[in-house]
Amino acid sequence: MSEAPLSDNHDSTSFEAYFRDPGYAPEQPQAWALGQRLELIDALRGLFSGPQALVQLRLWCFMELASQPQARLSRDDVNSVFHALLPEALDSVLKRLRDLNLLVWDAVAQDYHLSALAQQLHGLLAPLTTPPAAEYDDMAVLLAQVAGAQQLGLVSTNQLQHLHAQLARLHDEFAEAIASGSEARLRAAQPRFDRALELVDRAGQALTALIRAEHDDPRLEREARAIGQEQARLLSMASQFTRALQQADRQRVTLGSTGLTTSDVRAWLQRHPTLYNLVGESLSIPVRPVMVSQHDLIDVAEGEFERDRPDASHHAELPAPAEAASGTLGTLSLPPELGTLISLLGRWSEQAAQNGAVPSARPMADAILGGRFAQAAYRMQLMPLVGDAQAQTLKGLTGDLARSPWQWQISPRYQSTQDEAVALISEGTISPLGSEHGPDATLPDTKAQA
Repeated sequence: MSEAPLSDNHDSTSFEAYFRDPGYAPEQPQAWALGQRLELIDALRGLFSGPQALVQLRLWCFMELASQPQARLSRDDVNSVFHALLPEALDSVLKRLRDLNLLVWDAVAQDYHLSALAQQLHGLLAPLTTPPAAEYDDMAVLLAQVAGAQQLGLVSTNQLQHLHAQLARLHDEFAEAIASGSEARLRAAQPRFDRALELVDRAGQALTALIRAEHDDPRLEREARAIGQEQARLLSMASQFTRALQQADRQRVTLGSTGLTTSDVRAWLQRHPTLYNLVGESLSIPVRPVMVSQHDLIDVAEGEFERDRPDASHHAELPAPAEAASGTLGTLSLPPELGTLISLLGRWSEQAAQNGAVPSARPMADAILGGRFAQAAYRMQLMPLVGDAQAQTLKGLTGDLARSPWQWQISPRYQSTQDEAVALISEGTISPLGSEHGPDATLPDTKAQA
């Protein structure tokens, strides 16, 4: 048993008759909302029926009448507004508007005025007269409706559902552009993506207030939270879109030293009106292979035969185990002056212990002078380690020097010496830890002069 085809000519057919279960339609929120606007739907049918030019004429006249600042218009006022129209065309439009109950003629006052139904219809058709902002007006209109309705407290579930669906479609569109990896597709989607982010950012305050508000309708609260999730998904895609564009930039190739890139060539080819003209007569010329001479072929073949290749029939075994040869491992050692300085300080302590006395302070020159100037300067650089608390935790000779029971003190004065390599040296003393011998000043510019 076949179903009867749908017919557009029977106006008596009810909306519920198109469903398997007639009781299903009234239970749907959007179907119920449309059922409450049947008069508005009939007005739209009357405006949009007929050829395209006639529909455009009716819409233009209706929107012009709705935009007039006067509440009532006489016939002379109407003729003045539409002075450029033919009288027959104007009368036909006015008659259709009166039949649809959009324009009301007051016989007593002899003037026209718009009905309440016309005002509702004007609010519905107002976006048609707004110049489209490229291809982003759909998103802008939805966000403007939701943001404005939120300020007035008139947000409906249907508005949020439409905005939710639009945000989801934009997310999928941009995700497909990123997944494609095509630079042309990414460049084409970039203005739309930037515009979408800008619109969402501008309407962010209204959307945030809508999400945080308390709603009596659970559907309204659910859709508000879903819009928040879609908004977050769209904003989080900004980093992915940027990385995809950077990846496309890295894949761009510069053609020699001309400065042209493969992107420039692709854009030029896309704008070229007749690509087949670029081929010219090249397809009519057969391919002519260039054959290498026999001597070159022989040279290449001999080179291949003479190459050393492993013999697959002989298996190379690992060498027999052998003991490693004895040898010495050279390591970096510190200069001997460090050990000599540690030994000198140790002897001073031992001499005092043998005499049963406390070690006394000694001039710093006794520990520094001796040998060449470089050796004396090196020992002078080691002096800050003597008694240093942080260096005492080190291992090796450096830590041994810091752990020796001595401390050093220096003054800003110089003294002459009898040493052959050093003429002047800073005055200072080396005293046992805890003693107060020597001056208190300690200067960082410790040095010996040759």
